[in-house]
Amino acid sequence: MRLKYIDRIRGIAILCMIQVHTAAIIPPEGITVGHPIAFLSASIGGMAAPMFVTISGWGIYRSAKRRNESANETLSWINWILPRVMILVLCQLLVNVSLNLERGGRFLWMTPGVLTLLAIGSIFGPMLVKISQRKKISLLIIFLFSPIIIGDLNGSDLSWIERVSSVGTIEWIERLLLNGTYPAMPWLAFIVLGSLIEDKNSNLKKIDPIIKLSLVIIIASMFYSFYEQIPWALTEGEAILTFFPSNSMFIFTSGIFVIIIFRILQGNEILGGEPAGGDKYSWLEPAGRLSLTIYVLHFVILGFVAYFMQDLPRLEVYLAFITTIIHTAIWIPLAILHEKYIPKVSFEELLRRFN
Repeated sequence: MRLKYIDRIRGIAILCMIQVHTAAIIPPEGITVGHPIAFLSASIGGMAAPMFVTISGWGIYRSAKRRNESANETLSWINWILPRVMILVLCQLLVNVSLNLERGGRFLWMTPGVLTLLAIGSIFGPMLVKISQRKKISLLIIFLFSPIIIGDLNGSDLSWIERVSSVGTIEWIERLLLNGTYPAMPWLAFIVLGSLIEDKNSNLKKIDPIIKLSLVIIIASMFYSFYEQIPWALTEGEAILTFFPSNSMFIFTSGIFVIIIFRILQGNEILGGEPAGGDKYSWLEPAGRLSLTIYVLHFVILGFVAYFMQDLPRLEVYLAFITTIIHTAIWIPLAILHEKYIPKVSFEELLRRFN
């Protein structure tokens, strides 16, 4: 049985990612990195990716648990892992080709990204099923502090072009694991977090004290930022929270807010009741069920936009804002229509068929 609140979280995550990616491709004229609008857009993006990876980790772990119950042979696990890795890597290549740097985009054809991270998470899935909850928590802590552990290897001095490019196999593996856009260290923390949320699904209320303590720490970091006159959050640069590369405080903060989102939207569904809001937010569910396909397709559209706009001046603020909102919102009715007329045509269906 599909859980409605899970599809809603997926829907929110993919719509937020569309918003931030669209805003990055068509930035409005006169808006700098420090502008409040830019900060709001970056904040949405900062939550979108952790939410997307966590909910994907939840799905990987839940699927691995079902496979573990039905069959435990090595060949069975290979048959489960290989299709996922192949399809996710294929989708990553489609994204990279669609939004290629040479045509006004952001990536090179071989750039590791969110989908290659999920491919690594799929390889991780069987291990997460086999280990205890305590070991998963230990693993989460290791990934959380991995930016500190690996130090300069996290690529804090890399420019964007260096971060998305690689020369040779060794450098590509570095981008995949340590210093790319979404490297395994520390982003696998969200895959592990997804598995822990699934383990505690029926008892999420019990972690409320941890959430409260974490919020105190986050608020304290804001006061420290104000006192030391250091930016609290930046996409890149010197700040308490940074996205490229993702530091420990970013992983911690975004992870807590992801848990809060799960906690709020879950409602009583896991106990047989209704998710938060009942049926009021059911319009998010089709987009959630189609999140992988939407992720790839919205980059295809943005690739065409980037190509035609690369030599044009930036749009005015209101026009860029309206365009971003329309491109984000249009995927809601498109997902509903897809589910009604061509539900079998999607990357999700391809994964199901292979499984």
